[in-house]
Amino acid sequence: MKRPVLAAALSLAALFSITGHADSPVPPAEPGYEQQAANAAALLDKAVAAYREQGSAAYARFSRQGEFIDGDQYVYVVDENGYMLASGGPSAALIGRDISPLLEPELREAFNAALQQPESDQVSSAEYRWMNWNDGKVERKRVFYQKVDGKTFVVGYYLPRSSPAAAEALLDDAAKAIEEDAEAAIARINRLDPEFNRDDLYVFVVDMDSQSMVAHGYNRRLLNIHFPDLKSRDGQRVGEKILQAVNAGQERITYTWPNPLTQREEEKETLIRKVGHYLVAVGYYQAESQL
Repeated sequence: MKRPVLAAALSLAALFSITGHADSPVPPAEPGYEQQAANAAALLDKAVAAYREQGSAAYARFSRQGEFIDGDQYVYVVDENGYMLASGGPSAALIGRDISPLLEPELREAFNAALQQPESDQVSSAEYRWMNWNDGKVERKRVFYQKVDGKTFVVGYYLPRSSPAAAEALLDDAAKAIEEDAEAAIARINRLDPEFNRDDLYVFVVDMDSQSMVAHGYNRRLLNIHFPDLKSRDGQRVGEKILQAVNAGQERITYTWPNPLTQREEEKETLIRKVGHYLVAVGYYQAESQL
């Protein structure tokens, strides 16, 4: 585990190594996160306006609890020399510090080059992983940023739910691994190998001959259960429904299940696939606007 200050610096480098969207004043949001994106864009606009009105005196407003903090959204500012000038979030520990020396060598060059980019009215976006101070979990974070007077102003929002495309990609990887070496793949899933455990996505595998759960990338207490008996908290016979679906040639099924990141019961769409005598599955949780 990296130290918090170093982790913050690495995240900033990842941010600045990504090019923004030249054809849009505000880059588009991921489906289901339109409101969070709108709030972040508005907060960024408000921060830039405050800086243009007050200059560096606005930094103190950004760095204290109040008008420039909206839930888990806050403003932070970095100058062209790599110094953190203001932050209303966890990266406040970096205020006044030169971030560049904290970076790993392969990231330092990209970070420093990005800080020298010309000023623009364009709002750009990037994505990286960061600690969400509301739930204490490291989650994907999308940020909007803009450069003004040599300073880069940033506001972001968290994306705790993975996309359908990410679920499809994980299912493809898991199915391929099961096909190549089922025993090794099952062992890796059960020891929570990061390749098969991504944000709120995880893999589970059922032996269709014995109808038992042989791998689960989140809850080991479900291992070896008789899969048709698996029920959701609201009493749905989820295991039975999944087996019926895959035997009928279906590729997905929807039910309610706990989200490992939010710890809430949420609607989950699970992608299912037969690989030999195994059922391999990966599910993603529906965005709140779709519930």
